[in-house]
Amino acid sequence: MAARDIGRPRPSVLSGLSHMALAVWALLIIAPLAWTLLASFKTNTEIFGDPLQLPGALRLDAWGRAWGKAHIGQYMLNTVIVVFFGTAGTMVFGSMAAYVLARYRFIGNKLIYYYFVAGLAFPVFLALGPLFFVVKQVGLLNSHLGLVLVYIAYSLPFTVFFLAAFFRTLPDAVAEAALIDGASHTRTFFQIMVPMAKPGLISITIFNVLGQWNQYLLPLVLLAGDPDKWVLTQGIARISTLAGYEADWPGLFAALSMTILPVMIVYIIFQRQIQSGLGTGALK
Repeated sequence: MAARDIGRPRPSVLSGLSHMALAVWALLIIAPLAWTLLASFKTNTEIFGDPLQLPGALRLDAWGRAWGKAHIGQYMLNTVIVVFFGTAGTMVFGSMAAYVLARYRFIGNKLIYYYFVAGLAFPVFLALGPLFFVVKQVGLLNSHLGLVLVYIAYSLPFTVFFLAAFFRTLPDAVAEAALIDGASHTRTFFQIMVPMAKPGLISITIFNVLGQWNQYLLPLVLLAGDPDKWVLTQGIARISTLAGYEADWPGLFAALSMTILPVMIVYIIFQRQIQSGLGTGALK
């Protein structure tokens, strides 16, 4: 028995405190989300009464009002379209740029790489004014295409920064063997290097989806003139304003729940891939 205890690590005070801190942090994150979901099934009286009280019944009328009357369905469809094409464009252009900057040596390589990295330190709100006039001049203001292109440009710095570090860790022997066998640079990238970089690609894809899904400033500036093309963040802001006038707080919380649940489902499904990609990149 004593021999078994020798190799077993003893829990330290620091380890216990770290676990306690993580538990408190998890509670601070989960409790508001759970309360928001439960509030969508309550009445106004129940919401402003005991905050810890469970709904008296499973009422779905607030979800119906949020979906139809508040146009959450249309906002969600617009968001899915914009985020899908924005993320797809970001991953295609970002992965190719990161691969070239990480694996090829040419004049200006580091300059271009540092140009992308510099974009991480540039707050997006500083460019809202010039960005508005640029998008307007090219005729893409109040269009999903204009927002998609801006999303791609806004997401490229972090994507290139993350994937360039990941591509540098991939073995050179595999790419050299493919070139000797007659594979072109394009075929080597898409058929060999991309599958090898799958953990990193999945991780950064999820981060881009979450970032573009929750983006508010860019849609507010570039889609302000056409409510039919608004995305979820704009719709939620409008619903929160109307809720104060119409006293439809359950409808507001139902709309918030519809916005939160898709993101949570995506993260729950791909959490292992995200942790694997981040862990692999950090270890390498």
